[in-house]
Amino acid sequence: MEFIPPEVARYSPQRSGNATGKKGVLRLGLAHDPVIKKTIVREQYCQVPLYAQKPMYLERSLPAMAYVYMMSQGGGILQGDSYTLDISLAAGALAHLTTQGATRIYRMEKGFATQQVDIAAGKDCYLEYMPDQIIPYAGSRFYQKTAIKAHAEATVVYSEVIAPGRVAMGESLLYDVCYLRVEATDEGGGNKFTDAAVLEPKKRDMKARGVLDKDVVGAVYVLAPGRFASELYAQVNQKVRGLGGCSVLPRDSGIGVRMLGASASQVRNGAYGIAAVVRKVILGAQFSAIRKG
Repeated sequence: MEFIPPEVARYSPQRSGNATGKKGVLRLGLAHDPVIKKTIVREQYCQVPLYAQKPMYLERSLPAMAYVYMMSQGGGILQGDSYTLDISLAAGALAHLTTQGATRIYRMEKGFATQQVDIAAGKDCYLEYMPDQIIPYAGSRFYQKTAIKAHAEATVVYSEVIAPGRVAMGESLLYDVCYLRVEATDEGGGNKFTDAAVLEPKKRDMKARGVLDKDVVGAVYVLAPGRFASELYAQVNQKVRGLGGCSVLPRDSGIGVRMLGASASQVRNGAYGIAAVVRKVILGAQFSAIRKG
């Protein structure tokens, strides 16, 4: 990750990113296998603490779709951690990627932590990237940059949910900064959209009028063929009424949704509801509940 925004960088450029377990990498290359008629993992590289389970096939309506669970042996992100997730889909792959649980960002005495997420979806590919919520602990500093490259005939559903902290421990909005940036481009590198959420609760009253009237923040970005933009907007806007708002992305490249909820489960279920609409519109298939222990 070359650029660190000043809101994060000011905490200290000194990071122990070379120590074992501090620089996690997960690289997955998914593709449709015409012989077994399923999406398979054609390339996988893991560097501790990140790894992925073998794909599972859970949908009767979409037997070719691979469900892949991304995991971390460390249990959370510590100061100085630098993680990279590189996900690519080709040859009409269908996949749903999620995490084994919430991403916990632990307290940091100095420095910060980063995560780079790179997603590439080729022609006729379909991806739902829907990790569980991010939980920034008191005194944590986190920057995540996501870069999505999607073919004009590909669909990517990308979601992120940010909890206020360890609420049960009395830690609500006590982190220093949580900065999430998403950039999307087409197959030629042309910009589709750029969006960012910069949360600094110690510098700004997050409960002030017009900021956050509820504790949990969520965003869902759907990149899809332009001919589906109007239908997705109409159905998703109806689906999230009372929870958030929906808008059409530039050049009809998809839709963007912002949500506010009283709990992580409420916002996460809202994201699942959006994914259900997208899957029905694009693939004509049902969306089942996510299987997690």
